Amino acid sequence: MLPSVDTVDELNWVVRDEALLRPAAQDLCAQLGLPGARLVRFEDGTLPVYSVGESLVLKLYPGFEAARAIREARVLSHLRDRLPVPTPRLQAADLYKNGWRYVLMSRLPGVSLAEAWHRIPVADQDRIVTEAAETLAALHALDPGPLTDVVGPADWNRFLAVQQAKVLRHHRAGGLAETWLEQIPDFLRSVPLAAPERRVLLHTEFMLEHLTVDPHDGWRVTGLFDFEPAMIGDPAYDLAVAALFVTHGDARRLGRFYKAYGRTPHAPRELLAHALLHAYSDLPWCLRELPAPPRPRLDDLAEAWFATSN
Repeated sequence: MLPSVDTVDELNWVVRDEALLRPAAQDLCAQLGLPGARLVRFEDGTLPVYSVGESLVLKLYPGFEAARAIREARVLSHLRDRLPVPTPRLQAADLYKNGWRYVLMSRLPGVSLAEAWHRIPVADQDRIVTEAAETLAALHALDPGPLTDVVGPADWNRFLAVQQAKVLRHHRAGGLAETWLEQIPDFLRSVPLAAPERRVLLHTEFMLEHLTVDPHDGWRVTGLFDFEPAMIGDPAYDLAVAALFVTHGDARRLGRFYKAYGRTPHAPRELLAHALLHAYSDLPWCLRELPAPPRPRLDDLAEAWFATSN
């Protein structure tokens, strides 16, 4: 069955080997009382994920990612019926074999919002932006206290300091051009990030890819998923992601998002600082896909992506 996996490289090798993964998923489903269930592999993501029949999803985690498996199970239990849109319902979670863990959860109805976005009428896109903002606001309004034993970091300022210490290495590894890299240290020094007034439960990847919609019911938002990277920290960390991956640098829609979220906008430079320090930041992708600034300067980039309008 599944071999013990201790590194990202080993995980990537296993994830590419469907002939190795599928028998293990079938074996696990049989143990869970689902023998012969139809398994369909989801193509996206860094972890093996399968639909099980029509109503369930099975997610597998190697031993070195055990904390993520435990975190996702706990967060799903915590969120059940507490947001304006559904989240997957936890069905089972435990240790499998050779250090691998699993989470079995309900499957959300609808289709990926990222895949459907360009087919959705503009008025419905605007409404979805509002619904997304209301959902994020509801997530941030929850008390994260019951999750602090499995969701961190314990010290948010320390987390940001660590991110800043490795920020150049992170972005250089991602292929960011030197023109941008050389600006980052001075820019971050000029935008001191104060300790948040309150720490909230963060999704950390609040984007179209993790929202679902129903194309047969007026493009109604039907769910939010993928909570294994959840953290507890500054709301701006999630809002920076939403500006990039939900409103896509559109000032009008970002203004709409903030209005539905229920707060005044953050300063654009503050959001860019959070975006630069984000654990999964991919600035080269953003530079290819989002509105280009008038000049190759981080200050201009902050205005291009994080400014708002009515």
